[in-house]
Amino acid sequence: MTTTLAGGRAARRQTMRRIRPRRSPAVPLLLAVWAGAAGVLWLWWRDTPAVSGGADRILSAGRVTGLLAGYLMALVVLQMARVPALERRVGSDRVARWHATTGRYTLCLVLAHLFLVMWGYAARSGRGLGGIVAQTADSVTGLPDLGKAAVGTGLLLLIGLLSAGPVRRRLPYGLWYHVHLLTYAAVFLTFWHQLSEGNDFAVEPAARTAWYALYGSVTALVLWYRVLTPVRLNLRHRLRVLAVVEEAPGIVSVLIGGRRLHRMGAEAGQFFRWRFLAPGMRSGSHPYSLSAAPRPELLRITVKAVGDHSTGLRGLAPGTRVWAEGPYGALTARRRSRGKVLLVAGGVGITPMRALFETLPGAAGDITLLYRAGSTRDLALWGELAGIAERRGARLMYAVNGPDGERPDISAESLRRKIPDLDRHDVFLCGPPGFARSVHEALRGAGVPARRIHSESFAR
Repeated sequence: MTTTLAGGRAARRQTMRRIRPRRSPAVPLLLAVWAGAAGVLWLWWRDTPAVSGGADRILSAGRVTGLLAGYLMALVVLQMARVPALERRVGSDRVARWHATTGRYTLCLVLAHLFLVMWGYAARSGRGLGGIVAQTADSVTGLPDLGKAAVGTGLLLLIGLLSAGPVRRRLPYGLWYHVHLLTYAAVFLTFWHQLSEGNDFAVEPAARTAWYALYGSVTALVLWYRVLTPVRLNLRHRLRVLAVVEEAPGIVSVLIGGRRLHRMGAEAGQFFRWRFLAPGMRSGSHPYSLSAAPRPELLRITVKAVGDHSTGLRGLAPGTRVWAEGPYGALTARRRSRGKVLLVAGGVGITPMRALFETLPGAAGDITLLYRAGSTRDLALWGELAGIAERRGARLMYAVNGPDGERPDISAESLRRKIPDLDRHDVFLCGPPGFARSVHEALRGAGVPARRIHSESFAR
């Protein structure tokens, strides 16, 4: 059994909209981040007296690494807040990369701060470099806020270790996700010693006020978008599973009903984080894209069984309550800047592409979809795609392995042969990381500018 969703009124309205590309605010945001870092350095420079002697120089270096680490900690939490301006304008995958990079810099600065400050105090007391351990023990036990900071630093080390690529890929997603939430506790525990032990905040009330404002604003955003907004969304729309149907071997669609779902603000190409309140599935929240344009009483996700959670979706009973957070993602029609569009999907990456194929504005011949799968049996939603192509006058192509397992040629040359004016297209791309990288290289080789290749990746 497969589902077939015909184009609804909302989808038809989308196809008639004008092309109004929206630029990403990534560059202004990065400039603002660097301006904040420059302000932290200015604070350190202004409050640093003339230093004399090796111990003072070491302590001064420890102070600046501590200030920068405290600033970046606030950014780490901000990047976890799922602020719509970031998630929908910059892109969830890009924000996730910023979060990972900021987290690595933060951890390095925290360790440098700890080492330099303890070394500096050890040098002042005549212990030298070898007395760092004893100095650390004395400081942690003698200063109350440093005890909490030590626990917070330990949590940051644990999170950093479990977030390293080789370790993270071996962990169950639910375990990694919940351990990662300890970031909030780590930041809370390390915050207080910044104010009580930081000379810059002790001598500069304005700096102390600014630090409270920074952390207070970030905390407010987290509470609003991670707690209150999801509660409001789910109380208002009351989502439940309507049915689960098999689309292709190992691929199922989950039909989700609720009230006034078209008012959730979701667009084709976006995703939600889904928590199904069924036995064994309540604790995990996973991102799945919409595989059809939102209807007033229906949402649909299509998922490939690759882990415990996605495999468990097959057994969901109708009526199961659903908790959703979102919508997230910037892989929407707002990224489009040209009249013609190529959609490229690999495997279950077809889900957001199917929704875009249905709703992207365009006349006959403007929209092309290339679907890569292992075999024709793996072409999920093919009947719907064929119907959309016929109805819209769009072009639908597939690329599957040959009878002997030979992989199809998706190179710059083959793409140019199939689509001679490819360099005048926008391209939306979704699929496994390796597939996405190879197709991106082929598109660049075919003359498509990088700014017109739009993709999001949600690989762990």
